[in-house]
Amino acid sequence: MNEVTMSPQVQEAYDNYPKLSNIKIAAMVLISMMLLWSILGLDFKGLNAKGFEVAGNLINSFFKPNTYILFGNSAISVQVLMLETIAIAFLGTIIGALIAIPIAFLAARNLMPKVVTLFFQGSITGIRVFPVFVIGVAVIRVTGAGPFAGVITMGITSVGMMTKLYVEAVEGINKNVLDALDATGCSTFEKIRFGIIPQLTAQFLSTAIYRFEINLKNAAVLGLVGAGGIGGVLLAALNTTRRLPDASAYLIGLAVAVLFVELASNYIRGKLA
Repeated sequence: MNEVTMSPQVQEAYDNYPKLSNIKIAAMVLISMMLLWSILGLDFKGLNAKGFEVAGNLINSFFKPNTYILFGNSAISVQVLMLETIAIAFLGTIIGALIAIPIAFLAARNLMPKVVTLFFQGSITGIRVFPVFVIGVAVIRVTGAGPFAGVITMGITSVGMMTKLYVEAVEGINKNVLDALDATGCSTFEKIRFGIIPQLTAQFLSTAIYRFEINLKNAAVLGLVGAGGIGGVLLAALNTTRRLPDASAYLIGLAVAVLFVELASNYIRGKLA
């Protein structure tokens, strides 16, 4: 039987095709074992019939929400508490963005010495280790319950994520522009002002808008621990069966607000791209 001969182009493509190395095979086996171990670790004891009843009641309540809470203007209405939640998320995002910008430049490896970048990158990692819920509880212990605690928590958690993304943007800038400014004798401040900031403005704004979306959802969660917003009253309503229409009103208001903010942010980020 005649052997099939391949053209030089096909042979070259075959030779260049990535082969499975021993490291890749070992990684696949390890991931498979971890997945199996995770599945076996699930302590599933079946579905709770009472849970189906509660879920059904909650779904039915969406068709008859408490209109006084949904459309009213009292202290416990959706529009008042949702505005408070949005304000907490917005202020927290602004605080986080303002703090993250200088830290990002100090943590960028293409601008600062290694000792400086290691210190600030380590600080960023330390902030990002703790979940927003844990930071919220800690802040409330210091400041007391209320919207102010929510704003401070949003600001702290925003610094961790936004600084990391800002550092990646700073480290990915066009170095040719900096070299040209350096050749003209510009100082470090002038290089940042005229060579770096114009390249990063759109990315920084896009990151801040994306973080605002996350903070809006986190602000609702922080209400569960007393950091203001709609989360606290939502949890209280969910814990009582007869108040499910109230919970539905809060959930509808939260869903509408999150959807509106997401659509608006996607439009703005599309314009910035």
